Amino acid sequence: MIYFWYVLAGLASGIFGGLGMGGGTLLIPVLTIFLGFDQKLAQGINLISFLVMAIFSMIIHYKNGYIKIKNIYYIIIPGVLFSILGGYLMSVISSKVLKIIFGVFLIILGISEFVKVFKKEKKK
Repeated sequence: MIYFWYVLAGLASGIFGGLGMGGGTLLIPVLTIFLGFDQKLAQGINLISFLVMAIFSMIIHYKNGYIKIKNIYYIIIPGVLFSILGGYLMSVISSKVLKIIFGVFLIILGISEFVKVFKKEKKK
């Protein structure tokens, strides 16, 4: 029965990841809160699943004309460099602190999206 929840988590994160919304925003809390995974393990699982999902999503988005190659290096180069820094920081920070940092990130993200909705409503 527990495998059902794994499949459901993969399904939901795959849909969100495929839409370009970041499946890890959903997958990591599901793995840590509902399935009891350690924060670092959940983030590692997310990275592996993201890699596979990103490849297939990129192919589809590229075919549909939603990816423009022209200025992509301005995003890729800093992204790769700072992902190395992030990976190192993850290895020296405890899972508890990492969980708090991720939680604060999700709260900020939620508030930001909430405010955007009301700003759009005011403009109408």
